[in-house]
Amino acid sequence: MKNLPNLNDLRVFLLVARRFSFTTAADELGMSPAFVSKRVRTLETDLNLRLLHRSTRSVTLTDDGERVSLWAQKLLHQVGQLDEEIDALHDDPSGLLRVVSSPGLGRRLVAPALAELGLLYPELEVRLDIRNRLVNLLEEGVDLDVRVGNEISPHFIAKPLASNRRVLCASPSYLEAHGTPRTLGDLGHHDCLVIKERDHPFGVWELTGPRGDETVKVTGSFSTNNGEIARHWCLNGRGVLLRSMWDINDDLKQGRLVHVLSDFYQSADIWAVHSSPLLTSAKVRVAVDFLRAYFHKRM
Repeated sequence: MKNLPNLNDLRVFLLVARRFSFTTAADELGMSPAFVSKRVRTLETDLNLRLLHRSTRSVTLTDDGERVSLWAQKLLHQVGQLDEEIDALHDDPSGLLRVVSSPGLGRRLVAPALAELGLLYPELEVRLDIRNRLVNLLEEGVDLDVRVGNEISPHFIAKPLASNRRVLCASPSYLEAHGTPRTLGDLGHHDCLVIKERDHPFGVWELTGPRGDETVKVTGSFSTNNGEIARHWCLNGRGVLLRSMWDINDDLKQGRLVHVLSDFYQSADIWAVHSSPLLTSAKVRVAVDFLRAYFHKRM
């Protein structure tokens, strides 16, 4: 090895390796592909190793790249833990807090909550990334994932922020035109608005009802990977929707949507997911405590 590798170059290399593309990694980092390529070449020079196979369509890891990737993930995680423990020594949290969330929850609840958090702690720098997929907190350097749903990897720490259920709903105009489903089996004769969002199974609704857990396969003319779009379609009379109460509660209260098959629901609480204990990071600890109080007032 000629020189010790630069930590930022390691982060860039890991992102290129995960995305199989200099261009995609550059877009995510807000850099030019040429700059990203230069940083990876510099890392290869520092390590005196070839890390990537390059082609016109994609990049893949070499054998040495595979080993360096594993080593870099561990190193960056340890550096992050050191930074968090130093941060925890201070009374007031400071530094960069990286948060991810899904589009609807992120826009409706997480973003305004973080804006208020920033006013309380001016030394805290907040970055909110909206992701329509699950993220690997360690690999992607994320402090906190605010997510809906109770299926959480045991490798991470999860703190409940708010209770939540997904329920079935439709607009009055849809029900007038197509009738109201009376049994779970009736959904097979209705247009259902299917969402592929984060870890939701596509076209399969797993619900809890009077007889316990049941599964129903649904189809419809409209599908999307964005829950907010599905909600708007539902309001416009396009079908039956399975959606979180935090998102449609006002619509139900004001009669824009109607709760159908009310004996059935899907547990989908809101969680703060992180990789390190809260005692080791002041910024994550205050964020989790603030989000829990914020959600409690609004749900």
